[in-house]
Amino acid sequence: MSETHSLLATPDHPVWAALSPYIIGPQDADLPFAERLARDNGWTGAHAQRVIEEYKRFCFLAATVDHQVTPSDAVDQAWHLHLTYSRDYWERFCPEVLGRPLHHGPTAGGGAEQHRYFEQYADTLKSYEQAFGAPPPADLWPSAARRLIDDPRARRVHPRDALIIPRRAVRPLLWLAGAIAVVHFLYW
Repeated sequence: MSETHSLLATPDHPVWAALSPYIIGPQDADLPFAERLARDNGWTGAHAQRVIEEYKRFCFLAATVDHQVTPSDAVDQAWHLHLTYSRDYWERFCPEVLGRPLHHGPTAGGGAEQHRYFEQYADTLKSYEQAFGAPPPADLWPSAARRLIDDPRARRVHPRDALIIPRRAVRPLLWLAGAIAVVHFLYW
């Protein structure tokens, strides 16, 4: 571990000391940030809390490493939602917690941009491990290939607009359909 990164995430680092206790949004909201994040993404409250912790770690990296960083999709969902709390984000979080602005820049598209973000995300994963002493949790921070090649093919679907059948349920349904077809063929 390099000397620069070995001290980054210590509790006495000023950015981490400000990030750790930070709670996003108004404290008296009927729908607090964590609950809204969970609701909007179909996550449990515990999962949303883990994502918020990883969002804080991402923001720590963004404020302290010497390269641009790219979030995982889950972390990006927390960042997008936080940006909608614009007063909290721009008037409290960036100046008081991070000590600097943190802008969200989407890709311009194309092969060069995909390559740049691929490298940036891989560097983010490396910096995470250096700063926090362990690799990021794989369920919240997938590999660069999955994050930037496979996952962008996905679409966010609202359950009221589509019937969603998990892949693990498809095989038994196909087996059942096949059994019904055989019975139908044999007896009708």
